[in-house]
Amino acid sequence: MKHIFKLIRPHQWIKNMFVFLPLFFGGVLLEQNALLHGIIVFFAYCFVASSIYCFNDIIDVAADRQHPVKCKRPIASGAVSLSTGYTLMALMLLLGVALTMLLPVEVRWHVTAVLGVYYLLNLAYCTWLKQYAILDVCIVAFGFVLRIAAGGYAAQVVPSHWIVLMTFLLTLFLSFAKRRDDVLRMNETGEAPRKNTSRYNLTFINQAITITASVTLVCYIMYTVSPEVIERFHTHNLYMTSAFVLLGLLRYIQIAVVDEQSGDPTKVILRDRFSQIIVLAWLVSFLIIIYVNK
Repeated sequence: MKHIFKLIRPHQWIKNMFVFLPLFFGGVLLEQNALLHGIIVFFAYCFVASSIYCFNDIIDVAADRQHPVKCKRPIASGAVSLSTGYTLMALMLLLGVALTMLLPVEVRWHVTAVLGVYYLLNLAYCTWLKQYAILDVCIVAFGFVLRIAAGGYAAQVVPSHWIVLMTFLLTLFLSFAKRRDDVLRMNETGEAPRKNTSRYNLTFINQAITITASVTLVCYIMYTVSPEVIERFHTHNLYMTSAFVLLGLLRYIQIAVVDEQSGDPTKVILRDRFSQIIVLAWLVSFLIIIYVNK
């Protein structure tokens, strides 16, 4: 059973928390219906994403067996058969689609359509699009924008252009940091972990990380001081939360460049206590500003 859980990667489900961002920034996180619909979409995305993880491990089984770390994956190691992998892939997809049927009719098909685009895009990504440098990280980042769209449809909240931009930029930053780990491994072993890793190097990756982190911070600051946001939340104090965003970005750059441990953003967030404190401090301060001090 542990190999089954390892294959569907429940620890990666934390990524799907992005579906709650439209609720959070839209000020409806505490509304019962919006929150319930957000939870349904969250788990629907979790199951659909797990289906993609199964497909990815099936497609990459030969390459994973040559990888020093990925060779331990359930299918690559032989702990889970290919037929079981395909069965889990189909089951996870069916569970995800079934959950969307619990949503009201007026939002159900919008959410299902977004999930369908996400699924087809990731099938194409796993099959061949991930072979193209830069395009691969952009597709990963766009996948998080789709999570935002699904959450917005579920809660009937239109995500602002600021939220869409920040989501894309932040996840692009994290994706480049993850690719840095691949470049380091390639430099050490002389073999590229991915087919497109040879199209990256440390100079390019470091510059890409710096650019995306800088633009993300500027975008967030512009969001907090924008007239429409000030009017919506009736406060000028959101800019103060920018300090936590800056600290979070700097901490992650430190982990990537100094500690050289940015291979899996999810594991970094789950293990690094300092990052957790920063995220919690940002969350609490934001909640106090927009929900308490109205």
